Amino acid sequence: MGKYLEVEGIKHVRGRVRHPQTQGKIERYHRSMKNVIKLENYYSPEELEKSLSEFINYYNNERYHESLNNLTPADVYYGRDDQIRNKRKDTKYRTMKDRRMKYIERKLELPNQVKEIIA
Repeated sequence: MGKYLEVEGIKHVRGRVRHPQTQGKIERYHRSMKNVIKLENYYSPEELEKSLSEFINYYNNERYHESLNNLTPADVYYGRDDQIRNKRKDTKYRTMKDRRMKYIERKLELPNQVKEIIA
């Protein structure tokens, strides 16, 4: 494992023991998980394991993370982030263009409506 991290240029950093502030991301993940998991009653370990598995899948594949520019961790991990951001940028551009055109069309129609009211 150490060689893999070295080859990938990943540096192993250890946080202070029993100090939640230095373990912020994982502590936040645990808090989110507890808030969801504690809402239900589990009558067997299998039910709890199933619920945990569903939460992990949701958290990694469906939930958008603000710190990841509103992407899922899976999108970032698998390198889909640039593609998704570009698609969002194109959608925003087209939406703004359509809104601008509709605004201009409404402005051009206004004088005709005023003439009809006066006549």
